[in-house]
Amino acid sequence: MNSQNGSPLRIAQIAPLWTPIPPSTYGGIELLLGLLCDGLVERGHSVTLFASGDCTTKAQLEAVIPANLSALMGRGEALMHEYYMSAALALALARQADFDVIHAHLPTGWLPFGAASRTPCLFTFHTSPHADDEWAMRRFPQVPVCGISHAQLAGASARLGREFPVVYNGVDFSRYSLSLEKGKYLAFLGRMSPEKNPLGAIRIAQAAGMPIVLAGVPQNGSEEHYFEQSIRPLIDGERVRWIGAADFGKKTALLQGAAALVFPIQWDEPFGLVMIEAMACGTPVLAIRRGSVSEVVDEGVTGFSATTEDALVPLVAQAMALDRRGVREKAESRFGHGAMVDAYEALYRRL
Repeated sequence: MNSQNGSPLRIAQIAPLWTPIPPSTYGGIELLLGLLCDGLVERGHSVTLFASGDCTTKAQLEAVIPANLSALMGRGEALMHEYYMSAALALALARQADFDVIHAHLPTGWLPFGAASRTPCLFTFHTSPHADDEWAMRRFPQVPVCGISHAQLAGASARLGREFPVVYNGVDFSRYSLSLEKGKYLAFLGRMSPEKNPLGAIRIAQAAGMPIVLAGVPQNGSEEHYFEQSIRPLIDGERVRWIGAADFGKKTALLQGAAALVFPIQWDEPFGLVMIEAMACGTPVLAIRRGSVSEVVDEGVTGFSATTEDALVPLVAQAMALDRRGVREKAESRFGHGAMVDAYEALYRRL
């Protein structure tokens, strides 16, 4: 037992239910939640995970639904997610006396229910807050809220006159193998959406005279239209390759073999876990400087950022010249999952 700075805690974790823990392909929150639960258990804490029954965890699993929502909806066995997320929170609140802290990873629409809990009910924001989120935080200031980057909550903090704790996401670096090879292609990994901007990644690669490999799929009708209209016509199997959805093995192989990860976002990304996954392989990052990017990328050490696609093009060669071992070491010192578990454990104790 290693509960660090005090007695073991009794912690409830509430998953968003969309994807199994750990995820088979896409699922950043679920990846983090799996590492957090296992890390807390390894430190001697009692952890109960309210999630779908198809999860694998060292915590005690409280199955809210038999399988994840993506699977249930795909089979026509579920239609609207709200019922199931409400059930997860209701089950945890019904047992609130069993816990020292309840940690919800649900959308902020469920934040008001945290005010009904006598046990501290922490909400981690995994998305960018909007006007309704800010209303809920203003109306229920007693409900603790945590962010995943300072950029994510800077606007809300200024408008609400309230400081929010931040816990950076982390990954298990032991699962990612360092590659010291420089790589001969650029990589893009993410949803096929205008916000993630695979089209911009292709333009950057073409301007730099390098091939690019894309991984990821559209996740709704709008993204499918974008992919079919803007991305698929450019895929030629040589200069522009697309490998579809990537499980962990496929993803790490892509990142290990890449000269750099291109992250040309067109929105204020709250964190961007794929940047850390690339760095864990020794692969530098080339990113548009929006959202959390300036907090995640250490300029000239783990990658480079710029405000436009054109400004990223001349940085490709500089990124390829970076020491890949240094990329991994710097990233691990900041974003190893142990640091994430440390930070949440300290936050729970403060609550």
